[in-house]
Amino acid sequence: MYLAFFYPYHIMKKQFCCLAAVALLLFVNHSNAQRRRRGANPNDTISSRYVPSDLFSPLFYTERGNDYHAANGAPGIKYWQNRVDYTIKANLDTVKKTISASETINYTNNSPDELKYLWVQLDQNTYRTDARSNLTTGNAAQQHTDGYEFEYVAIMLNGKATKVPYIVNDTRMQIRLPQGVKPGGGKISVLINYHYAIPGSFGGRTDYVDTKNGKIYEIAQWFPRMCVYDDTHGWDTLPFLGSGEFYLEYGDIDYSVTVPWDMIVAGSGLLLNPQQVLTAKQQSRWQTAKGSDKTVMIISPDEVGKPASRPVNKGTLTWHFKMQNTRDVAFGASRAFIWDAARVNLPAGKKTMAMSVYPVESAGTDAWGRATEYLKGSIEYFSAKWFVYPYPNAINEAGIAGGMEYPGIVFDGITDKGKELFWVTAHEIGHNWFPMIVGSNERRFAWMDEGFNTFIDVYCSDVFNKGEYAPKRDGEYAPGGGNPADEIVPTIIDPNAPSIMTAADAISEKYRHPIAYFKPAFGLILLREQILGKDRFDYAFRDYIHNWAYKHPTPDDFFRSMDNGAGEDLSWFWKGWFYNNWKLDLAIIDAKYIDATDVKKGLRITIANKEAMAMPFTLQVKYQDGSKQSLKFPVETWLKDKAVTITFPSDKDVLSVDIDPDAALPDVNRGNNHFGMK
Repeated sequence: MYLAFFYPYHIMKKQFCCLAAVALLLFVNHSNAQRRRRGANPNDTISSRYVPSDLFSPLFYTERGNDYHAANGAPGIKYWQNRVDYTIKANLDTVKKTISASETINYTNNSPDELKYLWVQLDQNTYRTDARSNLTTGNAAQQHTDGYEFEYVAIMLNGKATKVPYIVNDTRMQIRLPQGVKPGGGKISVLINYHYAIPGSFGGRTDYVDTKNGKIYEIAQWFPRMCVYDDTHGWDTLPFLGSGEFYLEYGDIDYSVTVPWDMIVAGSGLLLNPQQVLTAKQQSRWQTAKGSDKTVMIISPDEVGKPASRPVNKGTLTWHFKMQNTRDVAFGASRAFIWDAARVNLPAGKKTMAMSVYPVESAGTDAWGRATEYLKGSIEYFSAKWFVYPYPNAINEAGIAGGMEYPGIVFDGITDKGKELFWVTAHEIGHNWFPMIVGSNERRFAWMDEGFNTFIDVYCSDVFNKGEYAPKRDGEYAPGGGNPADEIVPTIIDPNAPSIMTAADAISEKYRHPIAYFKPAFGLILLREQILGKDRFDYAFRDYIHNWAYKHPTPDDFFRSMDNGAGEDLSWFWKGWFYNNWKLDLAIIDAKYIDATDVKKGLRITIANKEAMAMPFTLQVKYQDGSKQSLKFPVETWLKDKAVTITFPSDKDVLSVDIDPDAALPDVNRGNNHFGMK
């Protein structure tokens, strides 16, 4: 979901001396030995909150890997996952402003457990006056609907539809079965007929809004969806409270939407009956767009709302879509839509389509006239960098949801333009990787959704159209641009700030962006650019994505994947950055020549770690002649001590010494990072 943006801090490349890590450690160890012989141990005199044994304590993982979630972070040899296929026939009534539908849920129980009852998600009930979300999000005074109203709930039993008892509790329904669904592949079909009133502008994610040529309907979270039954919680029945988003099973969704004849429907998945809902001219343009890198108009601005733009001029039309191996679908519908499209080029010669639908008010090359270009560029980058986009098309729909993501379709702001439209488009379609492809539980772990996606769209801005909208900067934290390593400090030092591992709905609005989006994304930037390096990070991160595509990873699966794929024990980082808001304060305590009469013998520099967090760091010496020399030190520098004395192999007159000269680390006190030589 779109709220605000995190943007990368591009660090200037420096020339580092080519010294082996072993040599660096020899410098540190040798000087420590000298220090101990002299009896001048800085650990005895420096004030510091750093306790090495806390950060580097063993047994970070409280459970061993098992047959379901392996120790290396991959799915285990007995990993299982249930499957849900849906067939839905829906009707959009634009007079009553309601959705009515009949739904068939075909559920496969691949678990080792017999299921005596089923749990179903009912997100539309969040708009009821008695919804729990009213108390957690402050919506009690807003407009409301009656949520889902059910005409029929049944199962197929011995070839017949048989009504079954059910209860509705807030945004969940429990269906009580006459006999359990057998483990290891048992199947059941559930039949549900329902209707609900579509919320107006207060809907947030599902709504309608007036435009010059008619209402735009954004229809999401619109059908009862199965709760996930997994090896972590059994039935995961957390209610929908607003901030915590979705956790869903995968399967095929075949759905039809009947609308008045003059409306266009843009939905997730492949349109199966274009010949019935498009004119011959529109079908021809659609085929042209499939082969075009330039945006092609399917319905132009001067055709919007004209009878000639529709294959019939009365009654209704039914739009039929199908999406395979997906966890959800959504759609937009309006008579006001301009519709354009272009080809998307994927690795290994694969193709898909990018499309945009928007009203005439949003048209123009500075606005939604480039929306398809933005969508195409983002998908091509994410596919080449991380994992190939799997769906037959992607749609960018203009409305008032203001930035919301579903498989194959995103709802972006109707008034967005320029860089804001590109940034929100890249961010929302990026969610198709996290959590639509990598199916984490975003209702519990917002950071595995928003944080990961914010991280990948940082780099998308760097490459789109040769950096047209780069670098991304965080408007909330640094108006006009700034350094994210400094921007995160107010959150880290805030004693009331929750940790990244806080439950999604337990994060207050004040902290939702910094904790769910910004801090995890910047944490991955630190891993990639300061701790592991780009090659090792990218290899491990891709491996995680490929291992968990269309599956349900837990936080430990991610942590273990990165540890194993990068070949690094990162438990200190997960502990300090994700489970805690531990602060970092590296300080230069002293710097002096080893021999004041001979500068070529080098410097002896004492550095302290004054807070609970540690990081690898760069030490830079600037010489009187303007040249610079840098050394990088690993996090193991802090494995035993809160202060170390380092021998730096300088060979000429020194002007100053700096730690973290590029300000890349989230150091809470930069005032002690510089030391001027006398």
